[in-house]
Amino acid sequence: MPTLLLVDGSSYLYRAFHAMPDLRTTRSEPTGALHGVLNMLRRLESDYQGSDVAYKACVFDAKGKTFRDDWYPQYKANRPPMPDDMVRQIEPLHAAIAALGWPLLTVDGVEADDVIGTLAQQAAAQGFDVVVSTGDKDLAQLVGPHVQLVNTMTNEVLDEAGVLAKFGVPAERIVDYLALVGDAVDNVPGVDKVGAKTAVKWLDQYASLDGIIAAAADIGGVVGQNLRRALDFLPLARRLVTVRCDLDLPLAPADLGPRPPDRERLAELFAHYEMRSWLREVQEAPARATANDARPKVAPGAPVESAPAQTGLLPDDAHRAAYETILDREAFERWLQKIDASLLTALDTETTSLDPFAARIVGLSLAVAPGEAAYLPLAHSYPGGPEQLPCDEVLARLKPWLESPRHAKIGQNLKYDQHILANHGIALAGVAHDTLLQSYVLESGKDGARGHDLGRLATRHLGLATIPYEALCGKGAKQISFAQVAIEQAAEYAAEDADLCLRLHDRLYPQITADAGLTRVYATIEIPVRDILFRMERTGVLIDAQLLARQSNEIGKRLLELEAQAHAAAGQPFNVNSPKQLAEILFDKLRMPVKKKTPSGTPSTDEEVLSELALDYPLPKILLESRQLAKLKGTYTDKLPKMVNPQTGRVHTSYAQAVAVTGRLASSDPNLQNIPVRTPEGRRIRAAFIAPEGSSIVSADYSQVELRIMAHLSEDPRLLEAFAQGEDVHRATAAEIFGVGLGDVGPDQRRVAKVINFGLIYGMSAFGLARQLDLERSAAQAYIERYFARYPGVASYMERTREMARTQGYVDTVFGRRLWLPEIRSSQAARRQGAERAAINAPMQGSAADLIKSAMIAVQGWLDAEPLQTRLLMQVHDELVLEVPDDELPRLRAELPRLMSEVANLRVPLLVDLGVGANWDEAH
Repeated sequence: MPTLLLVDGSSYLYRAFHAMPDLRTTRSEPTGALHGVLNMLRRLESDYQGSDVAYKACVFDAKGKTFRDDWYPQYKANRPPMPDDMVRQIEPLHAAIAALGWPLLTVDGVEADDVIGTLAQQAAAQGFDVVVSTGDKDLAQLVGPHVQLVNTMTNEVLDEAGVLAKFGVPAERIVDYLALVGDAVDNVPGVDKVGAKTAVKWLDQYASLDGIIAAAADIGGVVGQNLRRALDFLPLARRLVTVRCDLDLPLAPADLGPRPPDRERLAELFAHYEMRSWLREVQEAPARATANDARPKVAPGAPVESAPAQTGLLPDDAHRAAYETILDREAFERWLQKIDASLLTALDTETTSLDPFAARIVGLSLAVAPGEAAYLPLAHSYPGGPEQLPCDEVLARLKPWLESPRHAKIGQNLKYDQHILANHGIALAGVAHDTLLQSYVLESGKDGARGHDLGRLATRHLGLATIPYEALCGKGAKQISFAQVAIEQAAEYAAEDADLCLRLHDRLYPQITADAGLTRVYATIEIPVRDILFRMERTGVLIDAQLLARQSNEIGKRLLELEAQAHAAAGQPFNVNSPKQLAEILFDKLRMPVKKKTPSGTPSTDEEVLSELALDYPLPKILLESRQLAKLKGTYTDKLPKMVNPQTGRVHTSYAQAVAVTGRLASSDPNLQNIPVRTPEGRRIRAAFIAPEGSSIVSADYSQVELRIMAHLSEDPRLLEAFAQGEDVHRATAAEIFGVGLGDVGPDQRRVAKVINFGLIYGMSAFGLARQLDLERSAAQAYIERYFARYPGVASYMERTREMARTQGYVDTVFGRRLWLPEIRSSQAARRQGAERAAINAPMQGSAADLIKSAMIAVQGWLDAEPLQTRLLMQVHDELVLEVPDDELPRLRAELPRLMSEVANLRVPLLVDLGVGANWDEAH
């Protein structure tokens, strides 16, 4: 029997738009949905290639109202308007689909579902097998002996048995089922509180919706009452969710036969929208059947689930055709000449481990131009593998080039590769660019720009699907090391990494240099600080393991005491680490009020809840202290001594540049930025970070830096004057909002002013201020209004910033960093308001992040120029921590505050608090 493929084009469009990354042309035209829909169509044809598919059609919703809007004016009323970037892709998508030879149908006054339903019923009656490709559950009502649904994004196939298994009712009862449960997407209300289980139960018991309506008086409980309230609407609900199958269409199934593709039009479209792999197919193989190339190629031995096909993207295999594997000295010498002459060389290492201090080189890849890349295997080890060049000899020959500052290099997160080369005694120099940092500077936080890893960047900016690591090495317990991967496969994977770095640089860097602010952030902050972070990570910090062991023992004893106190307060023993048992004690036995619930509907016992309950009850207060101490013990006092590197005797954290959207650094393994400083236990942990004999720890911390940035940005005269005069800004604020002299400000008034000062730059509302100060909301609102009355420049800045964010979708830091706010135009009020709060705070946090990075660059530059033996150890928020030989202390005391305060020319002075001690706690 012939097969008719019917594609729900509107479903494809929405799903592709939201599932695909934000692919764009160099002219910033969106193409993600275009790529996604065309690949899904190709995938569909490929999956049914063995069938006699001679007939097909792609159906889209027409513009304007349908007959359902006449029946029910609220139909689909809650749907947000189609995003502009989706609208912009409809016309080229329709053109491409038609040029591929797909009949394209839109019928005024009806939905695509009705067109599909009519064609499916007609075709089945005429002896066709019908395949409807959609993600819309409503179309399950069409399934029958010759009609099935497929979902190309989930690989789900629904025949009659599949519908019954999925929904619990047969296809002929789907309409009744939908009328009962409703359809939130189309704004069709069902019976309140009736979900899938109840609907299936009723339909099993009463056979149909009519049977349920007839028995409504006998159905008890709340759902029975809700059913009776819905009786008048249920017949209309059934009509609304019923797909019409009796339309008078201009085409019949027999008219949907094969049509040749319009290759000239396809080439024009693919060229314009920069779909290079599709364009190459059209140009180089015009006679090839598209179905034969529908499935992406997978590296030999790759598990099915790792195949790029599952992403909906097609890898452009042509870009790997010219990759070379360097296995002899002749090829190696040729590549030495290439990289010596190259203006910019991409570099990447393959290693034995992800641990930057333990990993050794397995191979090294190079690229000197897009498509011109090579892999140099050095330590692969598997039976039957080819002979490789000696590792030590190769690295010795490469060392002068690797250490040459005049030979420009680029990579993806080259800080890691720099560590690996350092493990082999090579000091990498000449790092000119890093695609990780380019993406971070250009699109951090931007909607659709999820992640900055090479694979996602290649997908997002080049439309290429890369070879996944798991395709070569596998996953989980059966994963092999890269050294065990066959060199032929490893070369394709590794050389691709270097090649894509150059390709991405060509795409990303011009976008950065087109903006002076982004250029400044990338070239004068992120690239220079990258090397400083490498040096800090390499240096590490000395800790007193014995002191931590004593602290861990003391915390352990205190935890036992707290556990006993908790049991006494509860009146019985229980597991303090069990949320279930704790909830039973707090809310069932002790009858404390439930403050909020978990997603599963059980009472929450999280920190926020315990903090609120601790205001009135002793047990939550005990539990909070216990949790805080347990976290300190597990994260620091127990763990830090185990993280001391045996070769260096120090703890080495890792600083990530491309994580926080504001530009702040992130510390991990261990996280040295989250050690609490407001508790005695936290400060004691800092005391374990020590200086070696003959040296001291120096802490240099910007004072009230975000408030100073607020004064600079808002240009409020009173704030500027307070900082210029060196006044206590919280006392000055208290004097303004309470209308008293500076000398008459009391401690409570200063505390209120401090909360307001910091709260407003984080977008705190009157409700939040009231909670923090334990005030009536009206009193908190009055404080805020008084604040803005005395500091009108701040109010004006906030409104101006919100409007700018709404207009352009982002805000900037003082240094020019761009902070994207994807939710600023959200139709959901909570998300939009959250983005507006972020718009106020992000320029301050981001500017502070840029400031401390600039300070690191200035300080390290001065240390290198002198030169001094002082070393930067850590960066924690607005603080730099250094290890200083005692004979260099006088110079550091004099120069460090000056260097840090002069890195930016703000409208207010930058002050630096400097402390010195034998350990971090003493210095801070």
